[in-house]
Amino acid sequence: MLSPSAANAPAPASADAPAGSDAAARDDRPWLASYPPGMPADIDVGQYRSLAALIEDSFRENAGRVAYHFMGRAIRYAEADRVSLRLAAYFQSLGLEKGDRVALMMPNVPQYPVAVAAALRAGLVVVNVNPLYTPRELRHQLHDSGARAIVLLENFGATLAECIGQTAVRHVVLCALGDMLGFWKGLLVNQVVRRVKKLVPPFALPGAVRFGDALRRGARARFAPPDIGPDDLALLQYTGGTTGVAKGAMLLHRNLVANTLQAAAWYAPAMRKVPAGAQSVAVCILPLYHIFAFNINMMLGLRNGGAMIMIPNPRDLDAVLAELKGHTFHVFTAVNTLFNGLLRHKDFDTVAWKHVVLSGGGGSAVQAPVAKAWLERTGCPIVEGYGLSETSPVVSCNPTDSDAFTATIGLPLPSTRVALLDDDGRRVPTGEPGEIAVHGPQVMAGYWQQPVETAKAMTADGYFRTGDIGTMDARGYFRIVDRKKDMILVSGFNVYPNEIEDVAAGCPGVRECAVVGVPDDQTGEAVKLVVVRQDPALTDRQVLDFCKQHLTGYKRPRIVEFRESLPKTPIGKVLRRALRDKA
Repeated sequence: MLSPSAANAPAPASADAPAGSDAAARDDRPWLASYPPGMPADIDVGQYRSLAALIEDSFRENAGRVAYHFMGRAIRYAEADRVSLRLAAYFQSLGLEKGDRVALMMPNVPQYPVAVAAALRAGLVVVNVNPLYTPRELRHQLHDSGARAIVLLENFGATLAECIGQTAVRHVVLCALGDMLGFWKGLLVNQVVRRVKKLVPPFALPGAVRFGDALRRGARARFAPPDIGPDDLALLQYTGGTTGVAKGAMLLHRNLVANTLQAAAWYAPAMRKVPAGAQSVAVCILPLYHIFAFNINMMLGLRNGGAMIMIPNPRDLDAVLAELKGHTFHVFTAVNTLFNGLLRHKDFDTVAWKHVVLSGGGGSAVQAPVAKAWLERTGCPIVEGYGLSETSPVVSCNPTDSDAFTATIGLPLPSTRVALLDDDGRRVPTGEPGEIAVHGPQVMAGYWQQPVETAKAMTADGYFRTGDIGTMDARGYFRIVDRKKDMILVSGFNVYPNEIEDVAAGCPGVRECAVVGVPDDQTGEAVKLVVVRQDPALTDRQVLDFCKQHLTGYKRPRIVEFRESLPKTPIGKVLRRALRDKA
């Protein structure tokens, strides 16, 4: 494992010094003057030795409280504690040892946070997997991470069955949607999912163990708590980073603990508006396998002793609003696409939005018209933030006591330093654009088994170079103005042209191709594929169908354009910028 350097690096460089120079001793954080009253400049990262310690403290202190609302059932902290401990014992009974990787491939169902708690308590490393991955995408992530076990919803068993033989996975735990809904309701839900809606394609996974059986075996096994420290690896969060090659960002226990505490401090002004004596309730509509929901919904909720309303399918807005009608909740986090989709839905006003004290936006830029409409309809402004998988994720956020939308990404969180660098690594003057570089206890240890890529992404003194171009105003507020990389942002998910091009180039009849992002009212950006045909009879439908076989939904091209040639540099490199400009 690469040694983590971010937390122990010196303070940022002065305005006219390279990020790695000795002039970095000065604490230059002009944004501190814009902090809300009482906001600390720094947090105590030593409050918890590990995420496991945070989870266990929360289970103990909040045993009688509701942890998760799911499909009409309230699951209390005490049950989550008991079930996760049994699953942790089961993991150990398989011979899994501290540091082994366990993949989780589930939407927002209670088994997901239970499996996270179980893996972390057993000293294992969580590998988050998008459940909509194709076999090709899943195979890469399982192979690269070296995961020895996987916990997944049975709906995606067919995907795993196609590629498991090419991975190191030897243990499979199969979950069903109704596993934690009680016997009769669970039985009914599972029958509807399997036989009525037919959402579980046939598959064969010899040796797979059902979730309930794993718990029963775990109840008979002995759990031996491992010694878990702040510098132990907790999570591999896969991302294209700055290159588009899928890499696992190594997030240590201290990285995730630090960002949870940073977010807790930053959210405090808003959370003080929750009525005295009431448990805070948050809606988790973003997928928990995404780092935003993982830490800001799940871990922060645990730390605060809050309840989480779990939404398994955010695309079904009818079901989302029907579920929310039955709850009083205080925190709602989403991406621009979801805010916009909900606002346009006929049932939006049937939900009691008046109790919301914090509407958090991230993942992609929140559009000003959407933010304006959200404030008018709910009375709660969208507080936009910024972060990445490599930063656990939050770097900056607007003050949560704001009464208006700022169209900025706000101020760096406590204990966070942000520098704007030119191509030579020197800080740019205030107001000038530069590459956003981040330093703080939430910055990853590096990319899993990718020392070269890690070296490219980090400065000598522990700043992570994000590839995003930003500016800072005199008050310390940051704004994103461009991207240094060719990444496309679709509904808050990073899409990397290299991957799409590699897949599309394998389509029979394609001679060469290139991918760019184009504006889209619904998703922010959409993927456009420009193709030079080898076979003149090739159609856009054939190309789209081929991509559908190999790419998950948000990565698939929405538009296919055929051309006689692609614009290129004198050495033959495709000029994506020329394609974007034309689009």
